[in-house]
Amino acid sequence: MAKKKKDKEAKKARAEQKLKKNQAKAESKDKKRAKKLDEDDDDMDIEEVLANFKKEQEQFEKVAVDSVDKVNKRLNPCMVGNPSASSSKKELIVFGGEFTNPQTSTTTFYNDLHTFTPENNQWKRYTSQNAPMPRSSAAMAAHPSGIALLHGGEFSSPKQNTFYHYSDTWILDCNTKEWAKVDAKVGPSARSGHRITVWKNFFILHGGFRDLGTSTTYLSDCWLFDITTYKWKQVEFPSNHQVPDARSGHSFIPTAEGAILWGGYCKVKANKKGYQKGKILSDCWYLKMKSDISGIRWERRRKQGFQPSPRVGCSMAYHKGRGILFGGVYDFEETEESLESNFFNDLFSYHIESNRWYSLSIRSRKSNNNAVAKKSGKNSKEQEKELKMLLDSILEKANLQDKSDDDEDDEEINTALAKVDLEDEEEEQLAVQHTILTQLPHPRFNATTTVIDDTLFIFGAFYIREGAAFLEWAISNNKNAKGKHLKKHSFDLCQERWWERRDQLRIEEDKLEEIGGVGDIIERDKSASSKRR
Repeated sequence: MAKKKKDKEAKKARAEQKLKKNQAKAESKDKKRAKKLDEDDDDMDIEEVLANFKKEQEQFEKVAVDSVDKVNKRLNPCMVGNPSASSSKKELIVFGGEFTNPQTSTTTFYNDLHTFTPENNQWKRYTSQNAPMPRSSAAMAAHPSGIALLHGGEFSSPKQNTFYHYSDTWILDCNTKEWAKVDAKVGPSARSGHRITVWKNFFILHGGFRDLGTSTTYLSDCWLFDITTYKWKQVEFPSNHQVPDARSGHSFIPTAEGAILWGGYCKVKANKKGYQKGKILSDCWYLKMKSDISGIRWERRRKQGFQPSPRVGCSMAYHKGRGILFGGVYDFEETEESLESNFFNDLFSYHIESNRWYSLSIRSRKSNNNAVAKKSGKNSKEQEKELKMLLDSILEKANLQDKSDDDEDDEEINTALAKVDLEDEEEEQLAVQHTILTQLPHPRFNATTTVIDDTLFIFGAFYIREGAAFLEWAISNNKNAKGKHLKKHSFDLCQERWWERRDQLRIEEDKLEEIGGVGDIIERDKSASSKRR
């Protein structure tokens, strides 16, 4: 009995101890809660917190605009025409790109946005903390609704030892120049060198490549981005349906029924050691679009008639039912140790409906047209003034003018008209008369091209300057520089490299003299030379 009594007392003591412990915990929690409530009393108001957050967000999305003389040198940027710009004020949009410094062999990538207005030859730079990361070789296309879609691209270390490919998607408001990132769970994989075009409410993406360091993977998948839902969908084709080979750097232009794909580049295994050799593609495919994406199909187009020579590093720009192709490069005698290239600056037109290629040439514009236009414009203004004076005199003779009542109105009208005339004069002063050349731009590849209205714009590109070829081009484009002026013009064009090519210059002089390109070559007596250059 005594033992049971002791057990009951022990249980009672443990229960009391546990109760005290729980009470102490509860008191501690109450103190913490009270302390927290006291802190909340001193805390910022919820409206103030939201206002500060909104201010930070606005600062993050703020777009800074600067006027610049021109865009610095860069390769593989994106360039589109601004779909929201008025017809009287065209605008180009350029984003990203890369530049390798030849002195330090380091590469810099850009993420700034530039716009170019052809009417006044003015560049502007837009920077924002909310802009995409620096990249090159991304894909970009503009939609008539006023937005542009950017996807993918590549980035590398300064020495280009390691590469990174992006898989993100961005929307650019072409009017405000504000960026918005698309948070899509499903979308195209990381890549660069791919192409995007537009069909109705869809952006169509195709191809590209991904460098894994040890090997390069070329892609042939096709994706659709719906601008009404901001979601990606992959186009699945039947297993027995023929599709284009995987490629990058190809042409992809819109049509009323879908898109045209032409050309491109990929790599294939050349030997058992794993060496990959470049393959130039020149096939043409028609992507037939349907509202139901399960009905989308590829259709291969047969080659017929004239065709451009094989080339890469060129991409068509769409213009009124046709594609405009400029430049490119063809690599021949490619081995593991050497590579020789032929650069182009020719211009071609591909007519979508007839599936035919045509060669384009530069046609000189008659100078009389401008003079007649200016003269007629001047006469029209003079005629307008004379007509106004004649009308005033007729009204005055007929006593139909009430000067007392209309003086104030006339002054207001005249002031408004003078203001409009002043604005027109300022716009005319800002307008730039571009020099019209009768020669094509220098041969190059990877040029960024686009068409606005009836004008083709070419930006940047790459060219390996070989002494003899460059000198021949420089001389051939200065046929008016004859005799003793020939060397001076060649020196100005070739700069410091002229002295390295003086022997080649003499050979070119002999060739041009034989065909009647230059007159007698006059060489200076070095012993009698003065201090002037």
